[in-house]
Amino acid sequence: MSGLRERFGFLKSGSTPRLSELFAVDPDRLANLSLTEQDIYFDFSKTHLTPELIANFVGIAKAMGLDARRDDLFGGRIANPTENRAAEHTAERGEGAPDSVALAKQLHGRMRALIEAIEAGALGDIRHVLHIGIGGSALGPDLLVDALGRDIGRYDVAVVSNVDGAALKEAISGFDPHKTLIVIASKTFTTTETMLNAESALGWMVEAGVEDANGRVIALTANPQGAFDWGVDETRILPFSETVGGRYSLWSSIGFPAALALGWTAFEEMLEGAAAMDRHFRLAPPERNAPLLAAFVDQYYSLGRDAETRGVFAYDERLRLLPSYLQQLEMESNGKSVTFDGKPLDANTGAITWGGVGTDAQHAVFQLLHQGTRLVPVEFIASIDPGHEFDDAHHRQLLGNCFAQGAALMAGKASEDPARAYAGDRPSTTILLPDIDPRSLGALLAFYEHRTFANAVLLGINPFDQFGVELGKEMAKGIEGGNMIFDASTQALLDKAFG
Repeated sequence: MSGLRERFGFLKSGSTPRLSELFAVDPDRLANLSLTEQDIYFDFSKTHLTPELIANFVGIAKAMGLDARRDDLFGGRIANPTENRAAEHTAERGEGAPDSVALAKQLHGRMRALIEAIEAGALGDIRHVLHIGIGGSALGPDLLVDALGRDIGRYDVAVVSNVDGAALKEAISGFDPHKTLIVIASKTFTTTETMLNAESALGWMVEAGVEDANGRVIALTANPQGAFDWGVDETRILPFSETVGGRYSLWSSIGFPAALALGWTAFEEMLEGAAAMDRHFRLAPPERNAPLLAAFVDQYYSLGRDAETRGVFAYDERLRLLPSYLQQLEMESNGKSVTFDGKPLDANTGAITWGGVGTDAQHAVFQLLHQGTRLVPVEFIASIDPGHEFDDAHHRQLLGNCFAQGAALMAGKASEDPARAYAGDRPSTTILLPDIDPRSLGALLAFYEHRTFANAVLLGINPFDQFGVELGKEMAKGIEGGNMIFDASTQALLDKAFG
């Protein structure tokens, strides 16, 4: 067993001061536990971090080889030992091994050239973009277009990931097949759900009489030969490196629909924002390093206070898809039960990430956060700029609610009526962006990537493989092929569904 309990034993020793007490004894607490990077304000002061805890966490990070593992990550060396691969998503934004950065730049140039050709009408009158993928091939592009593309109107973009035909039907319901571009995003170009959706979408265009429907297909893949064999013209295949993982891939050609919808300048600004956060993570001291401090908070509550979940609440409608994006990033990366060298772990690893949008969530789930028996660390994300032209009262009320929730979770409220009492001392982190613009969003998403990596280093696990998703896929293929024997209850379900 790998000794997480022993490694983090300091978290279980001694009493834990209340948050109000921590503020009372340290007049500099806010200054010491908040920082601004890329104009994003990170406030960790309403967590139970102390200078002593941070020093202990820094010691663990050093003992677990943070510097070496981070150098491997940015140097293009093996960062994913179970698959013997590098993890080179940072090279896509210019921070990585020189050869990998050069390749990413070359492939970005190819993507830009195709976008310019589409804009010039080389593929006909394109007004609609149907992006088909799943997991990281869909969540990232969907988030970018939804967050940044609402007022641009260059193209109508719909992202389809679910193999349920109802999802595809809804996506194309308002599309003219003669003005639609199909984008197939699959690292291997063999993903079952993606390829079935792609075949159905292509069939929809053929049935509508679209001339040369195959010529309206763009492939985003690390397997260009597979895309070519499927029937995509080689001039419409946008490759990306095999060393870029799916949930880290929106910076590569997987970001094509966002770059097309938002314009190339916006896509470049997003890359630049992420690159700036890369440099911060590499160079900032641990005590002032936003991804590292966030990871320290995560492990304090997970291993020190037995919190099993973390709530993420975006107080901005433009970030409504962020919790779903983070679910995959964090839970697929760090939902592991063995170390990166295969030893079983003796404590919990990745927390369950969940969340929603404020103020809707306040009227749905915050009852449990304030008065429930489970400890749930909360993260609030908001923007100073409202992103709309309505009266300022909307935004003042939105941000007022956001900040008040954090204050109420910490302060609580006594009452002689137990049903009206709030225990308080419930932690939260607040992340305040200047605006939801390409540069800020790029920096924010890179922050979350590096936080996920930092958590993996502290735990001694590999955040870059995902074997846990494979078994269900294999069994689903067995159902389709009719060549697998199932347990009695599963067989009964099959019989009822399929006769």
